[in-house]
Amino acid sequence: MPETVETVFTSVVARNPGEPEFHQAVREVLESIGPALARHPEYAEARIIERICEPERQVIFRVPWEDDRGRIQVNRGFRVEFNSALGPYKGGLRFHPSVYLGIVKFLGFEQIFKNALTGLSIGGGKGGADFDPKGRSDREVMRFCQSFMTELYRHIGAETDVPAGDIGVGGREIGYLFGQYKRITNRYESGVLTGKGLAYGGAQVRREATGYGAVFFADEMLRQTGDSLDGKRVVVSGSGNVAIYAIEKVHQLGGRVVACSDSSGYVLDDKGIDLELLRELKEQRRARLDDYARHVPHAVAVSGRTVWEVPCELALPCATQNEIGGAEAAALVAGGCVAVVEGANMPTTPEAVRILGRAGVRFAPGKAANAGGVAVSALEMQQNASRDSWTFAESEQRLRDIMRNIHDRCWSTAEEYGLPGDYVAGANIDGFRRVAEAMLAHGLI
Repeated sequence: MPETVETVFTSVVARNPGEPEFHQAVREVLESIGPALARHPEYAEARIIERICEPERQVIFRVPWEDDRGRIQVNRGFRVEFNSALGPYKGGLRFHPSVYLGIVKFLGFEQIFKNALTGLSIGGGKGGADFDPKGRSDREVMRFCQSFMTELYRHIGAETDVPAGDIGVGGREIGYLFGQYKRITNRYESGVLTGKGLAYGGAQVRREATGYGAVFFADEMLRQTGDSLDGKRVVVSGSGNVAIYAIEKVHQLGGRVVACSDSSGYVLDDKGIDLELLRELKEQRRARLDDYARHVPHAVAVSGRTVWEVPCELALPCATQNEIGGAEAAALVAGGCVAVVEGANMPTTPEAVRILGRAGVRFAPGKAANAGGVAVSALEMQQNASRDSWTFAESEQRLRDIMRNIHDRCWSTAEEYGLPGDYVAGANIDGFRRVAEAMLAHGLI
């Protein structure tokens, strides 16, 4: 990083101690934007970097709720409204025991640039709670969501801040959250949350969007060099919503996903993952992946090891942050991988990115490749505002067009700044420029 940018990063670390994920996300952006700062000295003069690294608002609140045994539980809720230069804050809610302020800030910071890359009028934010919905009854989840929204409602709105789902927050949780918001405010404000059910203002393709979008981006990357997904051997990490729909779209475009994972290990099926069986196990039974091998005799369940040891041509990390480290990246290179496309948020460590780059493996960062989810969320907001609804085919085509445009902007921006093929630099510079120009136009806010 240039010395002036390094000084900013040092200040960010000092002002935000004990938040390594946030530090990592900031460093990745700052390491890329030097060429843009050199071409636009007005950004430094207006201290855009310092301002963009500091959230506009951070809210932390207590969430008391009663479990099924009548005992009072207490969790902590968060909402970080990071940057509204391009539109209302937009970003998901994550319910998971690992959630703390640093995780929420890392996700919110990434969201600024991800949302900017979509070309839609949405700013960046993120939220959540250290609540674990796993093993909880529907009524316990409902009581938690109602308590969470009883505080959050005062900070959100269709023109202010529009949360969505993330890890641990699916259609069930969004429904409970929306119902409580409507009850408290006495308003049917459809656009206040996205990821809603189709019966009450949700959008077609929203559930599929992040997984589909990552695969559309991968397809564009391969096409850029005269290649395609057809016949490609693919490995996907995770077996949740993003992973399942990434697998579906890979299969539709002619690839073959041979392995996926969960927290217990991974399953290898060289004939191609049986998607309907995977859906039944994970979405209906909420079972472990080793059950897959019990139903498919030729499949192999491997416990306690990384799915990245499976040879593949395309890797789609769709689980969580920092799941691909140096050892995993080396294994991917040894296994013949030609491209890594992030379906999750920051699943690849800086060391791993360097190893992949030195080996000539093409790499697409999450802020570009997994922007499909927030893109369709913004389309849901459009439909809510106009009291309209679009077909599945129309929504999927819009998603594909958005992902193609994001890919093309990343590619062309990297070339413009003398960094051909560097999708990280292309994504960071393009997203940063869009936000910086809006911040300059708004004055000192």
